[in-house]
Amino acid sequence: MSSWARFKNSRVGYVSLWIFMGLFGLSLCAELIANDKPLIVRYEGRFYFPIAQNQPERVFGGDFATPTDFLDPEIRDNITSNGNWAIYPLITYSYETLNYFSQVPNPAPPSAENWLGTDDRGRDVLARLIYGFRLSILFGLALTIVGVSVGIITGSLMGFFGGKFDLISQRLIEIWSAMPELYLLIIFASIFNPSIWLLVILLAAFGWMGLSDYVRAEFFRNRALEYVRAARALGLTNLQIMRRHILPNSLTPVITFLPFRMSAAILSLTSLDFLGLGVPPGTPSLGELLSQGKSNLDAWWISLSTFVVLVATLLLLTFMGESLRAAFDSRKAGLSKGGRS
Repeated sequence: MSSWARFKNSRVGYVSLWIFMGLFGLSLCAELIANDKPLIVRYEGRFYFPIAQNQPERVFGGDFATPTDFLDPEIRDNITSNGNWAIYPLITYSYETLNYFSQVPNPAPPSAENWLGTDDRGRDVLARLIYGFRLSILFGLALTIVGVSVGIITGSLMGFFGGKFDLISQRLIEIWSAMPELYLLIIFASIFNPSIWLLVILLAAFGWMGLSDYVRAEFFRNRALEYVRAARALGLTNLQIMRRHILPNSLTPVITFLPFRMSAAILSLTSLDFLGLGVPPGTPSLGELLSQGKSNLDAWWISLSTFVVLVATLLLLTFMGESLRAAFDSRKAGLSKGGRS
């Protein structure tokens, strides 16, 4: 039985994968789900697509040449009367939209207008959760890809060449791992403007070392096997041997660790945002919502909803990682072969 077949037989991990992919797919369409602009407007016989290009409010019977505020009651009346119509997203607020027309002070509790309430600035919590979830997953993917790539390259070189190269590389890694990561983040946050890509670079500079040890061990073990000696006897170069023969047989720890790497990346971003060292101000993030929940303990809907989203995301990734680890376990693969024979 193949590793993928064993993973599919793990109902919890396989279902978690589909749920995670479904939620991530929906978050990629966040602008179509949560937006303060209509998807389509038909006004005086013409069609407009404000979600792609926002027209001045004079086009819809307003008084000014500024971009249209489609939450303005007067504008809404104009585009829903005299045969005009508009199709709005499911949630009529974006992550940065302020609800100026709320009847209660902010943060406002959940209501029919704001399903999960608003934060202390009057922004819709559900909209910010959707956009924040997307940002967290994309950040986790970017950090995982960069960290895994660097870890594979360094680990494969150390494991394949060994000797002095491996010894010197190990000492350099030990020195680099002793650097205070949090202090460096604080220093760089005070020097440079906050940026998602700055966070990716800084966290990836430290996140590859754990994975490189596993890749190094796999390369060190596989380089002494017979198929590597045969490839060398056929005249293949070191790069060809590493890429064609050793690397495909050394990816088991990489694949099984991917969900856990993503979990660590999401937790890192959330923690830094909670401390104010993460993304630029105003960017929707789970850490910023948790910070608002801490500052507004009476607004329980902010911290509770964010906590549920964060825990659910980490649980899905953990279930996927445990199932992948079991599916790629060589001992279980041997037992399944023995059972069929």
